[in-house]
Amino acid sequence: MTSPSPLLDMARVRDLFDLRRSYSAVLGGGIEDDPYPRWAALREQAPVHEGTPHALSGIEQDLLFHGLPYPDVPHYTAYTYAACDQALKMPEVFASSAAAVDLDGAAAVTNSLLSMGGEQHRRYRALVQRSFGPAQARWWIENWINDTVRLLIDNIAGKGGAELNVDFCAAIPVLTITGSFGIDVERALDVRASLQDPEAVIAMVAPIVAARRADPQDDLISVLVRSEVKDDAGTTHRLSDAEIYSFALLLLAAGSGTTWKQMGITLTILLQRPELLARVRADRELLRRVIEEAARWMPTDPSFARWATQDIDLHGVHIPKGSVVHLNYAAASRDPARWENPDEYDIDRPLRASLAFGGGPHVCLGMHVARSEIFTGINALLDRLPNLRLDPDEEPPRFIGFYERGATSIPVLFDKPVLFDKEDA
Repeated sequence: MTSPSPLLDMARVRDLFDLRRSYSAVLGGGIEDDPYPRWAALREQAPVHEGTPHALSGIEQDLLFHGLPYPDVPHYTAYTYAACDQALKMPEVFASSAAAVDLDGAAAVTNSLLSMGGEQHRRYRALVQRSFGPAQARWWIENWINDTVRLLIDNIAGKGGAELNVDFCAAIPVLTITGSFGIDVERALDVRASLQDPEAVIAMVAPIVAARRADPQDDLISVLVRSEVKDDAGTTHRLSDAEIYSFALLLLAAGSGTTWKQMGITLTILLQRPELLARVRADRELLRRVIEEAARWMPTDPSFARWATQDIDLHGVHIPKGSVVHLNYAAASRDPARWENPDEYDIDRPLRASLAFGGGPHVCLGMHVARSEIFTGINALLDRLPNLRLDPDEEPPRFIGFYERGATSIPVLFDKPVLFDKEDA
């Protein structure tokens, strides 16, 4: 990989990945009030409430996210682990979209895995499941993550200080996912900037799809062009260009837009707890527990939506067919019925599955890649930037946002860096 330092316009990175700017603003990215006390109060009152998550939290402005706005149907929000878990285990009743996916329609995120259900979802997810599974973590690390992390640290190592949330955490996932699509480094930010314009993204992806059809490589586009799927009639066919473009729109959006926030949250948690940071320095395997507990304690995407396909009662609340049901994973993952002292961040608590990455058939496809990016990135920072610490003269990082949660700037200082030995590559 060519060094990204002269190619990534860091001012543009900061603009594209600031939660208070750009598209993130309509997701409530700039909301600074801590929503967890309100969510805890709602969870204590009842497992399920009528209303959208933001309205129930007292936010009057119109926000957009999965399942919004849909103003003409009833909305409900689940807050307990049991209620969210039950809905996730009933995908036939709580569907992932309001209507069936039209594979003959235009390429779009809404015509992708995100919205598919039932057998259709199983068939199409199986095409890429292996590439995103835990056994393939090394493939991602060796092909894209390691080089990206190394080059980004090279760019800051001699400076004695840096801002890590955007300049480091945000850059890793966008370069990883675009690299896996064969997109040149210099166009990585163009992809991020164009996510609300599918045709612009497709224009970048289409030549790569054509090239991989002629000459497959060891990358994600090649996996897709070689994939075969059966239709409802049982006929097997290779994925069409439109089907590949829909995959690309989803994977590029998710891959460049989620992990960086969770990495920033995790890094902030560590830097704000010097005793924990010292433990992790001494025993790097603890970093895996740090990552899991951070995802439970503060997932970057607090909720996702489902659509009721029939009238049903969910934990004492009648939900009419056609309603949107928002599953507040963040509130569910701090449910005191499942975790002791759930509002405390504690890596020594007994490990129990949370809903940080969702659950059921639509559990996050990229969660193992995300864990690999976060583990590799933070581990490399600790290896190469001695005495890494928050800069006491700068504003400390805070957690902000509603439908997207993340940290503000993470200003750090560090001592003379460890030089990288190329023979260790």
